[in-house]
Amino acid sequence: MTPLAEIEKVIGLDRPSHLLSLLGSEYMIDAHPRFGERHLRIPVSDIDAPMEGLLEPRRAHVDQVLAFADTWDRTAPMLIHCWAGISRSTASMFMILCKLNPKTEELAILRRMRRLAPHISPNRLLVALADERLGRDGRMVEALDEVGPAELATMGCRFELPALLSANA
Repeated sequence: MTPLAEIEKVIGLDRPSHLLSLLGSEYMIDAHPRFGERHLRIPVSDIDAPMEGLLEPRRAHVDQVLAFADTWDRTAPMLIHCWAGISRSTASMFMILCKLNPKTEELAILRRMRRLAPHISPNRLLVALADERLGRDGRMVEALDEVGPAELATMGCRFELPALLSANA
């Protein structure tokens, strides 16, 4: 997990096998030559409700993220980023971790993410759509409410978690 400004540095350090980019269409980066089909680019704005001229998160975006996670063999990291590394990317990380850890409580996953990165504030609409798609019965959204507001930040920082978490995360 990292902001856009740090992706080349993190690619060099972590040598990920997959790259997931979630950016507004006006900021979308070109397909990264190192990744080929292992680079998913999702044009989506960081909003929780429709706004004129912006693309709100949709079920299709969640389906793309979850299907992309299915192509990842987890032998190397997946690098997920958005503009600041605070909202869209962390929502995607949360949904992927929930999918890969179906028996781990949503709140435990999100608390672990927040311990590593107190600034994260996963996009609520992406989380709600993922909650529905994964059949988590509202618990992913409830976890957002339970952890409360994030520490104020204008830019996130790199952090990582293993794909498979212990049952108590």
